[in-house]
Amino acid sequence: MDNSIFNQDFWNNRYKTGNTGWNIGYVSTPLKDYFDQLNDRTISILIPGGGNGHEAAYLLSLGFTNITIVDIAPLAIQQLSERFGNFVGKEIQLICTDFFALEGKFTLIVEQTFFCALDPKLRPDYVKKMGSLLEKEGKLVGLLFNTQFESSPPFGGSLDEYIPLFSTSFLVKKLEPCFNSIPQRNHSELFLQAILVPAD
Repeated sequence: MDNSIFNQDFWNNRYKTGNTGWNIGYVSTPLKDYFDQLNDRTISILIPGGGNGHEAAYLLSLGFTNITIVDIAPLAIQQLSERFGNFVGKEIQLICTDFFALEGKFTLIVEQTFFCALDPKLRPDYVKKMGSLLEKEGKLVGLLFNTQFESSPPFGGSLDEYIPLFSTSFLVKKLEPCFNSIPQRNHSELFLQAILVPAD
């Protein structure tokens, strides 16, 4: 597979041309419902591949104050900076870098169409990196596609694949079909909630 599809130029061009089919224009319903039940608005939250920032915007509307977005595309970060204005550097931190080069510790990591953008060969590395970025008993929460695609990215997958993959580093509390997906993704999404298993 041509690894050029994962480089900065490729993803930056996606934003330049408006080729962002993964963008539904608002926070997805399963994540909205999850965010709504969180009580501590000060927890540190990471959104990798944050793109258009809909999840971050909703979190801000709820009063969350410690949000970090990382994206490899400079144009995405520029657009997010314009969108969030005075929140940048305060409630929201924007970082333009490769996810695998990111450092830090977070209480919650939100997965929304980032996992599916990576070469499937990198999925074990994704799980390890997520583990390194989470605090003790931190959570990885989000959506995974439970379907296959003819053209990629996005790359699909299945429940049978995901369970052993995430179980290498996490206690998987929930990995099941979404009951509240948006109509166009009905029956094609799984909701993931996993807690980091501390190393012995």
